[in-house]
Amino acid sequence: MHAVRLHAFGPAENLVYEEVPDPVPGPGQVRIAVTAAGVHLLDTALREGLPGPFPAPAPLPTVPGREVAGTVDALGEGADPSWLGKRVVAHLGMNPGGYAELAVTDAARLHALPGHLGDAEAVAMIGTGRTTLGILLFTELGPDSVAVVPAAAGGIGTLLVQYAKNAGATVVGLAGGPAKVARVRENGADLAVDYTRPDWPERVRAHLGDRTATVVFDSVGGDTGRAAVDLLGTGGQHLVFGWSGTGLHDGRALTFTEEELTARGITSGSVLGPVMIRKAGGDVRALEVAALAAASDGTLRPAVHRFPLAEAAKAHRALETRGTTGKVVLVP
Repeated sequence: MHAVRLHAFGPAENLVYEEVPDPVPGPGQVRIAVTAAGVHLLDTALREGLPGPFPAPAPLPTVPGREVAGTVDALGEGADPSWLGKRVVAHLGMNPGGYAELAVTDAARLHALPGHLGDAEAVAMIGTGRTTLGILLFTELGPDSVAVVPAAAGGIGTLLVQYAKNAGATVVGLAGGPAKVARVRENGADLAVDYTRPDWPERVRAHLGDRTATVVFDSVGGDTGRAAVDLLGTGGQHLVFGWSGTGLHDGRALTFTEEELTARGITSGSVLGPVMIRKAGGDVRALEVAALAAASDGTLRPAVHRFPLAEAAKAHRALETRGTTGKVVLVP
């Protein structure tokens, strides 16, 4: 099979498309003939050799990627034979291997796909979708809510805008550049603004009038994140799940002192990792099921930015330079 392998930590060019031996499923595992593989911004940091949420960098050479969809084409010992030939999607968890024509995972991680849900869209929901629903566990949205979504043209941002609108909230979407702003507007945001323009906070305040933001979904941090937090009124929430605006490889999430939060009457905190797992009652799979169901019934509509598997390096560069919209997916 062909796969994208990383032989040395470093820039995107270190991702090499090459022929490798076919993987063989072990006991309780299945092999998936991959039709779509998810690319996460975190993958770019792991490519550099940064551990991220993992205890140590992956041993090299490695095939990155932890989200795949496709058809089960082989079974390991003890795997349920009913999976053979089924269209499935899976999050591979701690074990990479997604950037490939074939991928192996535990059968317990599989979700069968309904015929009308595309493979690329399923890949978007198994990772990005489950994270979005996990973030939303930390707030309640309704007609009185004013949600500010930085990076609103991204994979999570796209879904947050849709969810908030479905809940009746007023939604302000921030994006970089006219093309992305147009996408955010088409996605249903009440106001879509270009955060690269210095006057964007004034435009938001003018639109809201005497209202203030009730929640900021912050995956950006930096100056944009801080300006978004300044839109919050008393009782507002700042939910942090990234810091792409400060550089994922060397940046850090936007934080505030207890004195600052008390003076403003707002809350701020990270909603990723163990805190999200606890909020979900330890059942991450339930978030995956809910995310796939929401895409299947049209409640949420993931945006997908496709690249050929052989162009994984190009996909990484595009992610790092904010040249993508929606969820990045590799197609073998």
